[in-house]
Amino acid sequence: MTETPGTPGTPETPTGPGAGEPPAPPPPPPPPPPPAASSTADYPVHLDIDHQAEYSRFMPLIKWLLAIPHYIALIVLGIVAFFAILFSFFAVLFTGRYPPGLFDFVVGVHRWGLRVGAYVLLMVDPYPPFSLDDDPNYPVRFDIDYPEQGVDRWRPLVHWLLVIPYAIVAYLIFYLVEILVFFAFFTILFAKTFPEGMFNICRVGFRWAARANAYEYWLVTRYPPFHWD
Repeated sequence: MTETPGTPGTPETPTGPGAGEPPAPPPPPPPPPPPAASSTADYPVHLDIDHQAEYSRFMPLIKWLLAIPHYIALIVLGIVAFFAILFSFFAVLFTGRYPPGLFDFVVGVHRWGLRVGAYVLLMVDPYPPFSLDDDPNYPVRFDIDYPEQGVDRWRPLVHWLLVIPYAIVAYLIFYLVEILVFFAFFTILFAKTFPEGMFNICRVGFRWAARANAYEYWLVTRYPPFHWD
């Protein structure tokens, strides 16, 4: 008896396009995700200080004197900022929002103080502007992102306590900054240069101090990163 196609015992011959070809290989795995950004890259406190290729040789001798008008201005601004921070304490406590006008003023006072600090500690030569506003042309640039999501009402009560571990480290780093500036005084005096490696450490010290202050006064809600940057 002749078996017909499809009869048990008789294998059917595959027909049609691709008949007899091996199965297609599986698709390649997706590429790995890009590396995570630095833990400080997206932190809401931003401070940068430009390093100069050459410094004025005799400016370190008189910068402390030239900065006296800024000291006077900062004393007055510091008194006003104290009351602004006090008012923001109750505003956050009862509304969960940092009033934008007070926020901009306090950030401006911090910005002014950082410019003067970088000037007196020999990191920049241009004279600091008498302004609370950001100046992209000045070699010290500072800003803090406004907390659009609001500020938890409990934060003004405890930030001064929570910041202590970070503030201790920031204080130690800034103590190192002052030592390095002492040596930079002589390198500028004799070679008109602030060694870049020393300068970078000083810039880190300024950043840590700025982050500690911003967190202490609930200008930011994210804890400062323990990151050397």
